[in-house]
Amino acid sequence: GTGGQTGVYYVVGQSICRLVNRNTAETNLKCTAPSTGGSVANINAIKAGDMDMGVAQSDAQFNAYNGLGDFEGEPFEKLRSVFSVHPEPFTVVARADSGIETFADLKGKRVNIGNPGSGQYSTMQVVMEALGWTMSDFALASELKPAEQSAALGDNKVDAIIYTVGHPNGSIQEATSTVDARLIPVTGPEIDALVEANPYYAKATIPGGMYAGNDSAVETFGVKATFVTSADVPDEVVYEVVKAVFDNFDRFKGLHPAFANLMEEDMITQGLSAPLHPGAEKYYQERGWLPAS
Repeated sequence: GTGGQTGVYYVVGQSICRLVNRNTAETNLKCTAPSTGGSVANINAIKAGDMDMGVAQSDAQFNAYNGLGDFEGEPFEKLRSVFSVHPEPFTVVARADSGIETFADLKGKRVNIGNPGSGQYSTMQVVMEALGWTMSDFALASELKPAEQSAALGDNKVDAIIYTVGHPNGSIQEATSTVDARLIPVTGPEIDALVEANPYYAKATIPGGMYAGNDSAVETFGVKATFVTSADVPDEVVYEVVKAVFDNFDRFKGLHPAFANLMEEDMITQGLSAPLHPGAEKYYQERGWLPAS
């Protein structure tokens, strides 16, 4: 399970599958990575047995394992983490003519908060709750998918769009090259408190110079993309998938600019709140990255 075709999740899934399928003759494993509704949809599909693995935001992983948020009262105790991938800043892009310069300026504006089931939608709910906002604080709260929101910004249907995504991102490149638009910082005491209270959030910086008209770095916070599976998926299957990625790590890092700065030690420790799958653990122990159990 991946995400929308314009996002980095889709690339993560396609990249993992490309590496796994290079070894099909030896492993008999065949990997496909269709476009899906994103984090929550992927975890639910894994829980239902419709998918073996998927990409999910670190907060969705935490909530699913603990039965919180979108998974209220229904903990997915068989959820297992495999590794984390790139950081995903909570990204706000506003039309330059909208008068939006800070997150607080979104009040009274037309904002695309994301499609239900997506990571940005659930993170936006958390931020709104921290600020004491409701949907009625916006002139319009639209629920367009990532693939639709850049055009909506360009066509002046919305003043701002929100995306929890790795950078550089095609959808945000499209938005900033179609119309004069700015990345908006997401900072302040409420955000500091959120990061402090939740192990799956971290401060994040979107570097300057990635997007037209946005030369300065922008401070925000965010999650990590994580790769997850179920305890029901056989150890040897997970082992071979992990091996395909980490035995070809430089090749993997070259498959998307968001992967360029990945480091193995971070990927097996950061953003993982469900227990490691034993198949992944076995590989990490063999490489000497984790102590033998």
